[in-house]
Amino acid sequence: MSTDQALSPVDEFKRDSNYLRGEIAQEFVDGTDHFGKSSIQLMKHFGIYQQDDRDARAKNRAAGGGKSYMFMIRTRIPGGVLTAEQMLVELDLCDSVGNETLRITSRQALQHHGVMKDDLPTLAKQLRQVGLSTLGACGDVNRNVMCCPAPLYGDSVRREMQETASKLADHLEPKTAAYREIFLQDPETGEKEKIASGEVIEPLYGQQYLPRKFKMGMALPEDNCIDVYTQDLGMICVHEDGKILGYNILVGGGMGRTPSADKTFPALGQRMTFVTPDQLIPVIEAVIKVQRDFGNRQDRKVARMKYLIHNWGLEKFKAKVEEYYGSALPEPHPADVHGFDDHKGWHEQGDGKWFYGLNVENGRIKDDETIELKTAIRKICNQFSPGIRLTSHQDIMFCDIAAENKQVVIDILKEHKVPLTEEISTVRRWSIACVAWPTCGLSITESERALPGVIDGLEGELAKLGLDSEKFTVRMTGCPNGCARPYNSDVGLVGRAKEKYTMFLGGRLLGNRLNFIYKDMVPADQVVPELTKVFGFYKTAREEGESFGDFCHRQGKEAIEAAVGD
Repeated sequence: MSTDQALSPVDEFKRDSNYLRGEIAQEFVDGTDHFGKSSIQLMKHFGIYQQDDRDARAKNRAAGGGKSYMFMIRTRIPGGVLTAEQMLVELDLCDSVGNETLRITSRQALQHHGVMKDDLPTLAKQLRQVGLSTLGACGDVNRNVMCCPAPLYGDSVRREMQETASKLADHLEPKTAAYREIFLQDPETGEKEKIASGEVIEPLYGQQYLPRKFKMGMALPEDNCIDVYTQDLGMICVHEDGKILGYNILVGGGMGRTPSADKTFPALGQRMTFVTPDQLIPVIEAVIKVQRDFGNRQDRKVARMKYLIHNWGLEKFKAKVEEYYGSALPEPHPADVHGFDDHKGWHEQGDGKWFYGLNVENGRIKDDETIELKTAIRKICNQFSPGIRLTSHQDIMFCDIAAENKQVVIDILKEHKVPLTEEISTVRRWSIACVAWPTCGLSITESERALPGVIDGLEGELAKLGLDSEKFTVRMTGCPNGCARPYNSDVGLVGRAKEKYTMFLGGRLLGNRLNFIYKDMVPADQVVPELTKVFGFYKTAREEGESFGDFCHRQGKEAIEAAVGD
């Protein structure tokens, strides 16, 4: 491990925390509504972010008050697989301790917002009772393992891949007992973990854990529904005749960037090697250990594994992985991604039952005067006890539905004013956004609350152009961190200043190409007009069968600007 670099404050917190314990337990009973700097960073490893209500800031200042503290807590759900009972508990908790909404993330997890400090243990304990956990949902460890969630039981490859994703999640979970001690035990009667002398608490992560977050996902060549090239470590399942031969390992993906720091950039994963199923976990461990030991611990802006690979080059990185693994590794298999299925609408499962993929706009599950999605999901879960699957497009699947109950499910959704997948536009179907205001402390401007209006405007303009059936991705984030993966989409809108966005064009639905900056500092009310001009050019100058992203990539920034004018 490199020891010649100073540590960032966060790494110092981790080093001195006694495996993530720090002062969290003491601060729970200090009578305040928030935690200190060290605890804030440590609790991220438990899926918890301290936030404040940014909508209330001006009012609080005017009244002479401070911040309105609250917490986001994320459930780790490998592959997005839930039971109906688990989903019902999540819905109950969003009402009892949250802000009465639940959110599906772009990594197949669930988030509660607006949770108060005193309610954090309650939420963790109730999730634990149904086999769920928030441990490792955030922080400098491997986060939620993504995988195609479709329950196609006639597809043995997909099912085996899903089982492997679950095993990986368990294997890579932090081993410290701090989470159980602080959040799940009664502080008066619960026994603390007894650590034997010389015992290795975190054999994979070590005392300081990883330099930065680490994201992982598994995809099929014919179905890259989890955006495998955006992961720190991606796995493409190589299969023939219903049998998994192994996995192509991709390394160094990551979406975050800081516009003011040229040293930061989004990156797609690079194809490093092919491994057989029995090699998968040992090779993954080797990759993680290389990042653990050589990733930048001084500057968190460049601490992701993509920067280590950028500085070293793939050849040197692979050689170090081979050293840690203990053997040479082959070149990747020729297989690569070539398809993408969003799994929406009705699909046969292969076991005589059906699943329905429902579009959930920007992942927000709520009840209000326009939609009663939360109530509809409750009713479907209580009436049919379906399997629940979450997708990387922030959508939900109701699984294991008998053929005779398909119409009943649809009727429940209609009864509660939930737009059916079949009723929404193509552009809305392929759009996602991050949370942004008012809860995310990093957000520069709106995203989740702004994108529906952008899509409303685009729908009308695309219909006028006769392009309303074209399939392309639109992704919006409130800051450059890129949680909604805007840098490989056909259209990316990234918060740059209040009500202003950087507009990216030229990625693709398949997810294996970065886009380029088309315009910077675009006012919110000019996003639709600017895109409409480009779509007009696309209609007149595209090649047969050419997608919007491919067209923009072929034309490039200067040609598009010349064609559409200022």
